Amino acid sequence: MTETMRVGLGEMPCIGLGLWKIAREHTADMVCSAVAEGYRHLDSAADYGNEAEVGEGLRRAISSGLVDRDSLWVTSKLWNTYHRPEHVRAACERTLKDLGLSELDLYLIHFPIALKYVDFNVRYPPEWTADPSAETPEMLLDPVPLAETWAAMEELVKAGLVKEIGVCNYNTGLLHDLMAYSTIKPAMLQIESHPYLTQERLLRVAAQYDIAVTAFSPLGALSYVELEMADTGESVLEQLPVQAAARRLNKTAAQVVLRWGLQRSTAVIPKTSQVGRLKENLALFDFSLNDEEMRAISALNTNRRFNDPGHFCEEAFGCFYPIYD
Repeated sequence: MTETMRVGLGEMPCIGLGLWKIAREHTADMVCSAVAEGYRHLDSAADYGNEAEVGEGLRRAISSGLVDRDSLWVTSKLWNTYHRPEHVRAACERTLKDLGLSELDLYLIHFPIALKYVDFNVRYPPEWTADPSAETPEMLLDPVPLAETWAAMEELVKAGLVKEIGVCNYNTGLLHDLMAYSTIKPAMLQIESHPYLTQERLLRVAAQYDIAVTAFSPLGALSYVELEMADTGESVLEQLPVQAAARRLNKTAAQVVLRWGLQRSTAVIPKTSQVGRLKENLALFDFSLNDEEMRAISALNTNRRFNDPGHFCEEAFGCFYPIYD
């Protein structure tokens, strides 16, 4: 197991720092600390609302000599309100400005969900609803074909704003369709994946198309309890196969689950707001799970999806919009 994986024409570190839900006031320090600990892969998005602070952390890390730009892999994502082709470049350029970069290593379509455009001067990031201050905030859909959005993503590569492009939260059907119409093929598929949601068929399809895969929320429920999208009793870290492997290897349960993800040939982007956890989450290359442990952890699969628009869009935004069957 190497520490990098091929993504398009580049080499991406297999472990990254996920920047979702890191508070803005802590983001710059966390980014700088992560780089100091050895992280070279940062996973960002306009919707996370902290890209300017990520940029400040990057500026500090680079100016202090901790790292140079060419040694970093920075990913960001196109938000749902910018799917119309005329908005794609402006959205990317806003992300680049906030991050203080001239080029992204990877830019992804965040969801296969197109929402009505919200101007930067009205609200940024726009979030999910057209007017969050309304008495009953609503999602407003925009009928934009994904093929048109992808063509605009391809133009970003041609313009030298991004090196590689890809998608998040696509299912197998959307991947088949994308491969049929794309001129520049997707280099990355980013999906929720952990022992409760192994997504075996989707991983197999991605491999057939030579698309790399990144697993977000690789530790499962931990990111969702505070959002009331998971129960405290759903932690995969307490499961017997994980605990047994941790004891055998003298590793933490989190390290075991992250290593399981790596041995499935996916990159992992665990999020943490604790500096002490940075080193732990990065220390995954001095041990391996055996075949029996891999099978036992994979057998925990229940197809439990925590990040599902089919649930949270209706509950929070009054719009039933499932993208997974």
